[in-house]
Amino acid sequence: MKVLVLNCGSSSIKYKLFNMESKDVLAQGVVEKIGLKGSFLKFPLANGDKVVLEGEILEHQAGIEYILGVLTSEKYGCISSLSEIDAVGHRVVHGGEEFNSSVYITDEVIKKMEECIELAPLHNPPNLAGIYAVKELMGDIPQVGVFDTAFHQTMPPKAYMYGLPYSLYKKYAIRRYGFHGTSHRYVSKKGCEILGVPYEDQRIITAHIGNGGSLAAIKDGVSVDTSMGMTPVEGLLMGTRCGDVDAGIVSFIMEKENIGTQAISTLVNKHSGLLGVSGVSSDMRELRAAIEAGNERAQLAYDMFVHRIKKYIGAYAAVLGGADILMFTGGIGENAFYLREQLCKELAFLGIEIDAEKNSKIFGEEAIISTPDSKITVMVVPTDEEYMIASDTMEIVQK
Repeated sequence: MKVLVLNCGSSSIKYKLFNMESKDVLAQGVVEKIGLKGSFLKFPLANGDKVVLEGEILEHQAGIEYILGVLTSEKYGCISSLSEIDAVGHRVVHGGEEFNSSVYITDEVIKKMEECIELAPLHNPPNLAGIYAVKELMGDIPQVGVFDTAFHQTMPPKAYMYGLPYSLYKKYAIRRYGFHGTSHRYVSKKGCEILGVPYEDQRIITAHIGNGGSLAAIKDGVSVDTSMGMTPVEGLLMGTRCGDVDAGIVSFIMEKENIGTQAISTLVNKHSGLLGVSGVSSDMRELRAAIEAGNERAQLAYDMFVHRIKKYIGAYAAVLGGADILMFTGGIGENAFYLREQLCKELAFLGIEIDAEKNSKIFGEEAIISTPDSKITVMVVPTDEEYMIASDTMEIVQK
């Protein structure tokens, strides 16, 4: 079975085409700057070279049409016709309380997904645009929606409810949903496969640390808590998101700066976090360079970043009643060995012992970085959300 995975953002489309029998990636790439000047499709060749095809791509359907054209082209294609694609899997950011697992997309499902738009107004519309486009371009091909929020729907009410009037939950569905669920699910299962331990009998903390970041507490195979909330703003300090902040500060800033809801949303989502504190960058590599040059605000941003992660790991060890496995993933989690070493040394009171020499050599690859004597096994497990989406798609379509 060949499965095309689409991840549609507001101005981009990431794609991967999988052969699920061999688990090979047949093609992958990204369309950038949809609806903007200078839009293009970029993809790698087998020899490592990258091809950039520029064109006027005004909306998502045109972008997907462009992708399908490249997949079947004589020069760059890997399939002879679109009929070779058996199904399409879509990343959908927010499924609300309606979706607690991946789902076969029907007209009724699309209506329910549209009802979730108000919960993720920046993310769900482009996700849906991809679904509409595939329906228009590929007819009745099976489509599956895989939701970032679904994995965390197992959280108990004490973890997902906020201390606000209960009537607001009933009226507007205000609660913690959590995100990065597809990544947390993939990494936690993959780590247990690597260790050869039963997934349903472990206390796992997964740390997805990238420009956006979240932690999850997973017990006996289900998510019981996670750091992101109703939106992806809550939790860790991130590249441009503020993470946890006193709710009273929001109204204080709005009053003092005389700004409205859209402006405060932009401030906490795009101008805060590592970028806002350091004044340098949201990119960890650039931040490290600034620290080495003696930039004190860059150092402060980094220290806050580490402190917040450490605090959540400690909190989730408490929630789980201890921990068996700690897993790092995401762009920073998989590559920033210095961050992993610092965190593990500062968490030594939990019985963590890190193999510093081995850890320093791990960049984006599967590895156990704790010592045999460590009470908690610490791992690096690269995430593969696209494969998880493809796997869910195949399983649902075959059923």
